[in-house]
Amino acid sequence: MAKKDKEFVKEITPQSEDYSQWYLDVILKAQMMDYSPVKGCMVIRPYGFTLWENMQQGLDRRIKETGHRNAYFPLFIPESLLQKEADHVEGFAPEVAWVTHGGNEKLAERLVVRPTSETIICEMYSRWIQSYRDLPVLINQWCNVVRWEKVTRPFLRTSEFLWQEGHTAHRNEEDAQEETLKMLEVYRDFVENDLAVPVVTGQKTDNEKFAGALRTYSIEALMSDGKALQAGTSHNLGEHFAKVFDITYLDSDGELKYVWQTSWGVSTRLVGAIIMVHGDDRGLVMPPKVAPTQVILVPIAPKKVREEVLPKVAAIYEDLKATGVRIEMDDREEYSPGWKFNEWEMKGVPLRIEIGPRDLENGQAILARRDNGEKETVSLVDLKERINTLLAEIQSNMFAKAVAFREENTHRTDDYEEFKKIIEEKRGFVISRWCGNSECEQAIKEETKATIRCIPFNQEEKPGPCLRCGGTSDRLAYFARAY
Repeated sequence: MAKKDKEFVKEITPQSEDYSQWYLDVILKAQMMDYSPVKGCMVIRPYGFTLWENMQQGLDRRIKETGHRNAYFPLFIPESLLQKEADHVEGFAPEVAWVTHGGNEKLAERLVVRPTSETIICEMYSRWIQSYRDLPVLINQWCNVVRWEKVTRPFLRTSEFLWQEGHTAHRNEEDAQEETLKMLEVYRDFVENDLAVPVVTGQKTDNEKFAGALRTYSIEALMSDGKALQAGTSHNLGEHFAKVFDITYLDSDGELKYVWQTSWGVSTRLVGAIIMVHGDDRGLVMPPKVAPTQVILVPIAPKKVREEVLPKVAAIYEDLKATGVRIEMDDREEYSPGWKFNEWEMKGVPLRIEIGPRDLENGQAILARRDNGEKETVSLVDLKERINTLLAEIQSNMFAKAVAFREENTHRTDDYEEFKKIIEEKRGFVISRWCGNSECEQAIKEETKATIRCIPFNQEEKPGPCLRCGGTSDRLAYFARAY
């Protein structure tokens, strides 16, 4: 084995040995990110950022299709605005970063580096909204936010992260509730269809809802280590912020009324979801719809035939690239084909094409799938069509595999001892009855480290005993340990 081959084949820690270390090994080795000099912050490298850009495009299109428009609000928020809403400031106080000086001068009023933008957006809405004719206001922004986290993990929880946050204002509760659930469905559609990550949708408990919200809904995904990840949230804010910030409008009946508001967001933690739902001991496995590189073309060109093979393979590459597929050709001389195979598999590229001198003679190419390792020989004439078919098959197969894993790791019990055993030994989702009492919920969290991820829609359970207190309950909840 060549020296550079040896340098590449450094062991990625197996998931079964140390899942957290596997995660870090993979994202660093695949050059998704790197650690920055600022504690808790990361540098997103081009490969990771291209993935985020592809995700952005898919979600941004859906957001705009539902009538929303993008805008941008300031990074800095005056302290007085944050202090206006007591629950909101209490919810974010431990994570707030403050700006106290501008240059060498102490600021007359401290500034918050935004942890979220409700307060400053509400201040602007109070100026913009005067009449029912100004409603609804449907605005989204793509930006960065800062939450001073004590424990961080790249993509999943960092002190600074990227996200989108939608903020809307409506005439009444019905319109706000419709918007809240509509955007939750947009998230479900995006995460399941583009990221191939299955989710459970439902409502958060009062203990777990967004600070200042009337109701919070979420999509919850199950990672391959059995822990849950909150993949996105949508909040019905009610009239709460409107009353604090005096956001009123003159209705058609001549009465002055408060608007109803919503907010909703997903972040770069979805990159972490892709890694943990689909990755394996060889590295990343990228869903074709968002993969930075969908197809990698590796010419098999020994020195004696290199000048003959490369131009022909390059022509095939240009032809495929013109179709719009995200394809790269790896013709580096200093690495062997085996080394390249390992590298691109580790980066999770969905499909690999191998073409050597004999393949050119026979008018064929070899295709290798990342999701299941299968290989096949395809005529060059049929290559374009086959690539499109396979990318669609890979996307579908990845989702089906993730659904199967979730189903295998979703359990149902109302017996508390069995519940504790499942949480400790099997992990995954546990569906159980819950009485709705927050003290009962908190006790379960303290005793098992499992939280209620959501109360799913379409409750059809007959009354029975609550998981912990035994009181009568007809409410099911999804429990899990979570990131």
